[in-house]
Amino acid sequence: MAKAREFDEQKALTEAMHVFWEKGYEATSLSDLTSRMGIQKPSLYAAYGDKLSLFESALRNYNQLHAKSVRLKLNKITSVKTAFRLLFLEGAFPNGTQERNGCFCINTMVELAPHDAKFEILSREHQQYLAAIFEDTLERGVTSGEIDRSVNCRAIAQSLVVAFIGITVLMKSNPNREWIDNCIDSALSLLTAPLCTKPDEGTAG
Repeated sequence: MAKAREFDEQKALTEAMHVFWEKGYEATSLSDLTSRMGIQKPSLYAAYGDKLSLFESALRNYNQLHAKSVRLKLNKITSVKTAFRLLFLEGAFPNGTQERNGCFCINTMVELAPHDAKFEILSREHQQYLAAIFEDTLERGVTSGEIDRSVNCRAIAQSLVVAFIGITVLMKSNPNREWIDNCIDSALSLLTAPLCTKPDEGTAG
């Protein structure tokens, strides 16, 4: 019979996620991980595999938590436009120390995705899931009458994801606040006018 783990695997995985989030994959040592996780190397290998496998598990855990958090933030505010503005502002100017490290998935996209197909796929899947959440939120705005019915919710959702990711990466260089505010205003201007028509509603020739 397999021996039961003598530690909380989910708690340890969460700690590993925070280490990778803070330092990135390459800069994180096994000692960093075992120290934060409170386990020895043999236990790490037995429970999670090697460092790369642990990183993958940590990223999957983060992606689930992040998507859930984004959906909750967008759903808790009645006004879709206000919800998106607060989400973008919080992404650019986070209050929490951990969040100042940026988005773990976006960091991985920059560090590993160009060189590892697995992380390219994981990063892309998370972007697609965020786009689906954004699209659901925009559809809610259309239903309530806040968003014009002529807009292409899918195209705008995808554009907002690109803007959200870009602003998050840009924040690592500590840009001027006015520049970021202008970027957010420009991105969210997509919500104020029917700039993208639905594919089946083009003008007849």
